[in-house]
Amino acid sequence: MRVVIGEDSALFREGLVLLLRDAGHEVPAAVGDAPALLDAVAREAPDLAVVDIRMPPDMEDDGARAAAEIRREHPGVAVMLLSQHVETRHTLDLVADGGFGYLLKDRVLDVDDFLDALRRVADGGSALDPEVVAALVGGGRGDPLSALSPREREVLGLMAEGRTNAGIARRLWLTDRTVETHVRSILGKLGIAASDDDHRRVLAVLAHLRATT
Repeated sequence: MRVVIGEDSALFREGLVLLLRDAGHEVPAAVGDAPALLDAVAREAPDLAVVDIRMPPDMEDDGARAAAEIRREHPGVAVMLLSQHVETRHTLDLVADGGFGYLLKDRVLDVDDFLDALRRVADGGSALDPEVVAALVGGGRGDPLSALSPREREVLGLMAEGRTNAGIARRLWLTDRTVETHVRSILGKLGIAASDDDHRRVLAVLAHLRATT
């Protein structure tokens, strides 16, 4: 997998480079600002861009805006946003297309899980922190998740990470059948047709939430 990194913190940027190369991936470019990131993606045609949201030149949402431009100009490049906070202005459109992830730096606690999330996104899947999902659906008129139970909200958050029913069951210490029941209930309450394709299921849920926020 070829990965381009956009991260203004030199220590964090070099740490990602070492981590990815140690895992067997190629990192042809690692840069510290949004314009350099866009140039690197155009030049290197990577499989995945790992992008910090807050980076130069403006130190606001430059990374998120660059991610939106990458997906618009280079639709075959997957994007993983990394941040210490949640920014939603450009995220909903990116989520709906797939091949997109958004993780909070302080909540990445396991290297193997992080590398697995990168692979999943590069393969066209999703990897969203549950706090990101909560922010995406909490800013509109009303709460489209108000009908869901607390456990169903947990399951939905893991669905948004791109996890299969079996993966959700392992994470929550539930049986596969119990998770299947929760998923059917979630999809029914949100008015979404059930699907056996886990990726399409995630996108269907997030597309519905996008339409209701």
